[in-house]
Amino acid sequence: MDRSRWAAWLRMLGGLGILVALVWHLGSDAFVSGLRRIDAATLLAGLAIGLLTTVCSAWRWSLVARGLGLRLPLGRAVADYYRALFLNAALPGGVLGDVHRAVRHGRTSGDLGRGVRAVVLERTAGQLVLLVAGAAVLLVRPSPVLGPVVRFLTSPAVALSVAAVAVLLTAAAVGLRARRGASRAERAVRGMLAEVRQGLLGRGVWPGVALSSVAVLTGYLGMFVLAARVAGATAPVAELVPLVVLALLAMALPLNVGGWGPREGVAAWAFGAAGLGAAQGLTTAVIYGVLAFVASLPGAAVLLVRRSVTRRGERPQVELEERVLAEQGAPQRRA
Repeated sequence: MDRSRWAAWLRMLGGLGILVALVWHLGSDAFVSGLRRIDAATLLAGLAIGLLTTVCSAWRWSLVARGLGLRLPLGRAVADYYRALFLNAALPGGVLGDVHRAVRHGRTSGDLGRGVRAVVLERTAGQLVLLVAGAAVLLVRPSPVLGPVVRFLTSPAVALSVAAVAVLLTAAAVGLRARRGASRAERAVRGMLAEVRQGLLGRGVWPGVALSSVAVLTGYLGMFVLAARVAGATAPVAELVPLVVLALLAMALPLNVGGWGPREGVAAWAFGAAGLGAAQGLTTAVIYGVLAFVASLPGAAVLLVRRSVTRRGERPQVELEERVLAEQGAPQRRA
């Protein structure tokens, strides 16, 4: 088994471990209660919010791709993004859908590397907006969770981890410079920075990227608040937002099973720290997870339609090959 598969298994086991720990400490009632509280109106609201966030995310991807010199129409971007969301939710790891859309767009556009980097930059833009907004919310809005978060971020363990990462990155940069030569390494760095300027900071790109990222984050917050209301939380929205931001930030951790794991753990901790009850936080995260999966279901339809179209497109080619083989007296290929 290669290293990438080991990493994927470790990430999945980490997410499962978090879920098992939550069930062990809080019981299974929080999961079951979340499923029982979801009705048709809630599912329709989740689909509507998902449509908003998916279209805005696809628009952001299209803008970044255009900034890098790749063509990506909005309609195709929306369809591919829906399919990626469904694959992310249905498959372990939570990123295989993004990998698929990156590779597919790169191959169809004739530049695999640039297609992959377009997806990386698009996802990075969303995470940066979430980090900035999250830091602003936690600093501006007083919340019981702010103290524990600050203590954790300023703890020796975090400081040592950051220092270790910095040392590793510096060592890697020095090694790359020594092995490949200064000019080649510098050209690689300059090329990366140039693509960041083109794909994210270009004059015709960054306003749309910023606007779409804010709209996507607003949609995510709205869906989480909806989940909290369905779970029975009566706290004001201003009190819920800092807790929701922490749960959304946790979703970026690479320890999950289709997005499940850290989100539920952090939501349970944050709601408990805020005095709303860890069980209610877990129920809220479960409802959000179900709504997110339902919002991705149009991607399953895209996947089925694309597969059907591909098969119909391949059949004429098979028939043409059979006719050519028949004319040459060769045995025909069975379909």
